[in-house]
Amino acid sequence: MADPVHILITGGAGQVGLELQAADWPEGVVLHAPTRAELNLADAASVKAAFAATPFAAVINSGAHTAVDKAEAEVAAAFAANAMGPAVLADATREAGVPLIQVSTDYVFDGEKDGLYVETDPVGPLGVYGASKLAGELAVRNGNPRSVVLRTAWVLSVHRANFLKTMLRLAADRPALRVVEDQRGCPTSARDIAAALKVITLRMIDDPDAPTGVYHFVNAGETNWAGLAREIFALSAASAGPSATVEGIPSSAYPTPARRPSNSRLSSEKLTRHYGVAPRSWQDAVAEIVTELNAERTAA
Repeated sequence: MADPVHILITGGAGQVGLELQAADWPEGVVLHAPTRAELNLADAASVKAAFAATPFAAVINSGAHTAVDKAEAEVAAAFAANAMGPAVLADATREAGVPLIQVSTDYVFDGEKDGLYVETDPVGPLGVYGASKLAGELAVRNGNPRSVVLRTAWVLSVHRANFLKTMLRLAADRPALRVVEDQRGCPTSARDIAAALKVITLRMIDDPDAPTGVYHFVNAGETNWAGLAREIFALSAASAGPSATVEGIPSSAYPTPARRPSNSRLSSEKLTRHYGVAPRSWQDAVAEIVTELNAERTAA
């Protein structure tokens, strides 16, 4: 029997982490998804002990301080999770000679580009969250040459808190909602992100010469937040789920502590070219999530 292939997943309780654990991995792959209490990423000794106990073949870091607005006031916490944690993992994986796959974000960009962002575009985060994630990217790329940084955006799933679930929750009590419509992006399924991460990770384990560097992955197509909300409600209403009418508003009418990029659209073309991952449409991804949530609701 072949030896088991151990993969460490950090951020296992998050949207992507949960989908990574639910994914269909090849026989022999053993996933490890310790809690924050079990593995402190900002503590080099804690990470070193984990690597001493288990011969990990790869690490997927999907953990992060993702509270974008809170990060403006929680600078130390954001950088500890989003920059120091990846730096520690980069050192540990480099010393172990194994690949590190880091999940990052569209917030590393300022949103001023007119078009899809590609991996070589200049970065310019608007707030603490984006700055801390960019610092994590740099730590990974400089700390372990066998690494991939996968930027994504507008993450949705049946798990945890996200825009899609918030819209359905609010629609249960309100007939009409006001939603920002001057921020553009690509809604993306956490399940599809996990599938892309699986492809990358398994290839990097099997092939020492697998492509490295920065990649983007989002579901195909684009919309704005108001357009996404309308699609969610149309899908939900079709299966007798909660729905509401949507009034589009400018970002200025919904101020937040952290500025959001007005353009979060990313191109996945490089990932398709190098790893063969071709994203499905965001509409199909959203429909899958809404269907699952409404099935849970009717079964309850």
